[in-house]
Amino acid sequence: MEDDAPVIYGLEFQARALTPQTAETDAIRFLVGTQSLKYDNQIHVIDFDDENNIINKNVLLHQAGEIWHISASPADKGVLATCYNKTADGKVVTCAAVWRMPAELEPGGHESPEDAASPAHALELLCHLGPAAHGSTACVAWEPTGDGKRVISLADNHILLWDLQESSSQAVLASSASLEGKGQLKFTTGRWSPHHNCTQVATANDTAVRGWDTRTMSQIYCIESAHGQLVRDLDFNPNKQYYLASCGDDCRVKFWDTRNVTEPVKTLEEHSHWVWGVRYNHSHDQLVLTGSSDSRVILSNMVSISSEPFGHLVDDDDLSEQEERSQEPPQDSVIATYEEHEDSVYAVDWSSADPWLFASLSYDGRLVINRVPRALKYHILL
Repeated sequence: MEDDAPVIYGLEFQARALTPQTAETDAIRFLVGTQSLKYDNQIHVIDFDDENNIINKNVLLHQAGEIWHISASPADKGVLATCYNKTADGKVVTCAAVWRMPAELEPGGHESPEDAASPAHALELLCHLGPAAHGSTACVAWEPTGDGKRVISLADNHILLWDLQESSSQAVLASSASLEGKGQLKFTTGRWSPHHNCTQVATANDTAVRGWDTRTMSQIYCIESAHGQLVRDLDFNPNKQYYLASCGDDCRVKFWDTRNVTEPVKTLEEHSHWVWGVRYNHSHDQLVLTGSSDSRVILSNMVSISSEPFGHLVDDDDLSEQEERSQEPPQDSVIATYEEHEDSVYAVDWSSADPWLFASLSYDGRLVINRVPRALKYHILL
């Protein structure tokens, strides 16, 4: 089997929630949350065995409801947060909770793929994030570095900062802020910046992207019409502190410098339908992954706005005249388009253990694991 071939795993339910197990830096592990109205929902813990190119899985029961968003603690491998639907008083609300996986799963004792009949394990509820009075929770973001004790949840027009205490069994609301303005304002997504001592969060509502200071819960920048239609996802460049990527229903991916938000630094128009996910590679920020409801995943090389716009810097003395003349700055380009999905791709994410490996999830429950093409990997490394 060629090494760059995709590996496909099928869930029996529809799904749209995906995250790497952030605190796990040795094993390649992803968590996928299902959306079923009829049956108990599940979280599939997917381990990818890189050497043998096979997937091992464990299934956890998530009986609280269908999962719309999932995020893993950056400090504790066993802890995760979900946003899920539940019906209360005839209304559907999206709640958020923090859970712990069963201890026997954490080191990676796995079912083999054939062992599908073995019973699923249940998740242990640690705490709920807030009363339903705040509204429906769109997403939960963990403080990127630190002890996994601080999370932000976005509920309707509220941004809520929580302190998790007593081994995450209690969530205390530390501070909050609200979106003010005309109409029904609702957050759709948010990301916590790994820079500035983790004091900045970016949120999206409708076509706008806003930056918040978590110390004062005040707005620090606003990109009023970041996209022509709804903004679906955001991500911060891990190596350039002011750079932010956004994507949305106008089929575009835009890159912003938050010090000057009048114009995007760069715009990508490679997708033909809504773009649901954008992710920077954690180590090599020129590698940008996007997923869309055109059923495609696109890997782009955004080298001109990366932390290494000229590739590796080489000492001039080491170059001959001919080599100097051929040292053109590398160009931005689409590296590869992946077409293994047949349904809308709702989530894409990089592995937290292997910088050259990523997963994508489409609504029909198909999870695809792919690698950065080997030629590009060596070009970046050498």
